[in-house]
Amino acid sequence: MTRILLTGGSGFIAAHVLEALLAQGHSVVTSVRSETKAHMLRDTFPGVDKDKLDFVQVADIAQEGAFDEVVKSDPPFEWVIHTASPFHLNVRNPQKDLLDPAIIGTTGILKAIKKNAPSVKRVVITSSFAAIFSPQAANRPEHTYSEKDWNPITAEEAIQDPLSGYRASKTFAETAAWDFVEKEKPNFTVSTMNPPMVFGPIHPRLQTLDTLNTSNQRIRDLMMGKMADEMPTGGVKIWVDVRDLALAHIRAAERPEAAGKRFFVTAGYYSYRELADAIHELLPDVKIAAKGGEFPTEYFKYDNSQTTQVLGINFRSLKDMVRDTVPTLTAIGA
Repeated sequence: MTRILLTGGSGFIAAHVLEALLAQGHSVVTSVRSETKAHMLRDTFPGVDKDKLDFVQVADIAQEGAFDEVVKSDPPFEWVIHTASPFHLNVRNPQKDLLDPAIIGTTGILKAIKKNAPSVKRVVITSSFAAIFSPQAANRPEHTYSEKDWNPITAEEAIQDPLSGYRASKTFAETAAWDFVEKEKPNFTVSTMNPPMVFGPIHPRLQTLDTLNTSNQRIRDLMMGKMADEMPTGGVKIWVDVRDLALAHIRAAERPEAAGKRFFVTAGYYSYRELADAIHELLPDVKIAAKGGEFPTEYFKYDNSQTTQVLGINFRSLKDMVRDTVPTLTAIGA
């Protein structure tokens, strides 16, 4: 049994990481923004003893020193999995609402671990394909994206609009983490997860139709007939099942060979048309546009071999993901 600190436990990805950790018998303390979030998690995982699942409140991860006391534990933590970071585009101030929480939250927890938690040996951080992808280069059909790529976004571009703010928040936070490791030479190693679109089942007690993660909103909209007349053409066309991503986080902490590496965690390509067809098989009465949503004729390539080889992830299919996701969205009114 390993003692683990998981930040942002009520988030879409974190809740699946938490579920997988508990299933493996680990002892987890997870940070939440409020007591309400802690109650929701207790209801989601009923019957789990306090020594296996406990909570600590961190109202604002952008506050200096927010994690200084959180990282102290008896028994002491061995791993930290840091998922807490905003991903929503309904923001007024990209700097305050996106950039600060992501960057200060990441550097803050690394500083706190080095200062107050010498027992921690592995840190895994949820980054994003947004820190790899270069929007300025569009689809780049000749290019193969991998962990070697970095988003070249600038500080000036970051505050132009919410989407740029989100992409920059992930890029700058991850860069800050690697810079910290290089300069501070801590006793722990860092690994980062860089997923693209993250689809998959939700925990109905933790989400509503209005608070769904951004990726799953596409499935919600298809289920609710919001694409009956027209299918979108934009957006990133690679994806991963949240359960595979959760497992990748854990394996990155378990496996020494994962230390010091980024992981481009993707199952591969998808299209709106494929999503629609898979949903229509389950919900034949849903109205979906007859045309559109096909995969582009030219698109970038990807290399996920580091994830499959080092972490040993065997990715679920899109159809299996949709089969498991639709009932959980139906449960909250989709």
